Amino acid sequence: MATHDKGSSTSSAFSDDSFYSSSGGGVHHFDDGTDRVGGSSTQPYDSSTKAFDNTGYTPLEKSTEDSLPRDDPFEDDRKKFGWTAGPDLGLLGLRAVLGGIFVLHGLQKVFGLFGGPGIDGFAQSLEKMGYRESVVLAWVTGITELAGGGLLVLGLFTPLAAAGLLAVMANVIALKYKGGFFGPNGVELELALAGMAFAALFAGPGRAALDYNRSWFRHPVAAGFIALLLGAGGAAVTFFVFR
Repeated sequence: MATHDKGSSTSSAFSDDSFYSSSGGGVHHFDDGTDRVGGSSTQPYDSSTKAFDNTGYTPLEKSTEDSLPRDDPFEDDRKKFGWTAGPDLGLLGLRAVLGGIFVLHGLQKVFGLFGGPGIDGFAQSLEKMGYRESVVLAWVTGITELAGGGLLVLGLFTPLAAAGLLAVMANVIALKYKGGFFGPNGVELELALAGMAFAALFAGPGRAALDYNRSWFRHPVAAGFIALLLGAGGAAVTFFVFR
């Protein structure tokens, strides 16, 4: 009668690789779908498809991906704001028209060009309007319009130039507002020029300007408020002190 060694048969059974997996690529008898640390390589089990992943790639969980270090921890994945040519061209046109108008008016007042009154004639007009120190104010107004308009065309020191022109228009509007809105004695033209100066004051000159990348160019709102306070102070002194 054939006898069997119990111990040897048990050892043989557990040492046989066919006990763990079939030679034809069948499933692992003791594989529960998870990888074991330190064991032989196993195929990750996809519970959703009930099949093994043959790629050998196990995707990381989102929490694990978020915790991985990046080359630049401050890098923002959002799309960076890109400049367009539209605002730059629009601001260039605004500056050219507004600055050109004031340059021509300044040439009329300072040098008497284009049929202008010159300093003496403009000083007499200011005196009739009730201003004291009319000659000084004529020079200040003429230089402000001439220099401010020129700087605005170039896009140089734009907040100060726009604030100076806005202050001049504020005084003109204060003198003419009783004439109503519509011309020839109204304030429609002065309001339009003042609105353009206000827009240039806070919108900045755009990239087609000599101010490009200066500190007040990068912070137009802060620079605009500071220049507006200076312009408002000058306009108030002119109207309430010299009149």
